[in-house]
Amino acid sequence: MKTMIEDLRAEHAELAGLARTLSPAQWGERSAFYGWTAWDEIAHLCFFDETALLAATDADAFARDTAALTAQLATGREISAIARDKYRHLDGTALLAHWEPISTQLADALAALDAKARLPWYGPSMSARSFASARLMETWAHGQDVWDVVRRRRPAGHRLRHIVHIGVTTFGWSFVNRKRPVPQVIPCVELQAPDGGAPWTWGDPASPEFVRGSALDFCLLVTQRRNLADTALVCTDGAAREWLSIAQCFAGEPADAPAPGVRAVAYAD
Repeated sequence: MKTMIEDLRAEHAELAGLARTLSPAQWGERSAFYGWTAWDEIAHLCFFDETALLAATDADAFARDTAALTAQLATGREISAIARDKYRHLDGTALLAHWEPISTQLADALAALDAKARLPWYGPSMSARSFASARLMETWAHGQDVWDVVRRRRPAGHRLRHIVHIGVTTFGWSFVNRKRPVPQVIPCVELQAPDGGAPWTWGDPASPEFVRGSALDFCLLVTQRRNLADTALVCTDGAAREWLSIAQCFAGEPADAPAPGVRAVAYAD
């Protein structure tokens, strides 16, 4: 659990470091992720880190907050609009200054819990470890949109392993969430580690279905930041390809992967 929390802190710090370099124009530049700006991305993370902090420290307050949020969503409002309204009085620099201590408090609160402690969330409860891993994944995914806005290639490191693990373990969820039958044959996933070391492997190497490529490409795909065609991933044409066409490592209603090229980025560096 200690390593998980350290990695969550590092993920927050890396994105905050990038955000500090943004110009006023870059804060307002639209990304390919539904047209969200860099400001929207940080606002989204801030919003849910605040609610995550409630979940980790005050379950009753989290339940009340969830009821209020659900009521807003029932009127047809989108999360992005709700977050914009909450933080609209803050420019990018002020929003970052608001988010950083919240992310620190969240990591501190999670660090104080047993890894197996159950926390409420929007759906089934989660262990504290899984909760921290999910917050890291979301920070990484929305952080990718900010890196894409500035056309800079982000560093790839060992923290990707947490995201890969979520991506692999949500194999069945990706099908169930779309009311599709879950394939009986589970693909073996073998990925190149960012440091060039031993491959990261999940599943039975003898499986007739496989996914191979870089850990970074896999993370970009399961967080729906890239289409399969925009990666160098290779897979078999059965269950593996069907999975990669619908892979969704985050909770919520089914979301479609971007069309080929829509979120591909030509980096400046």
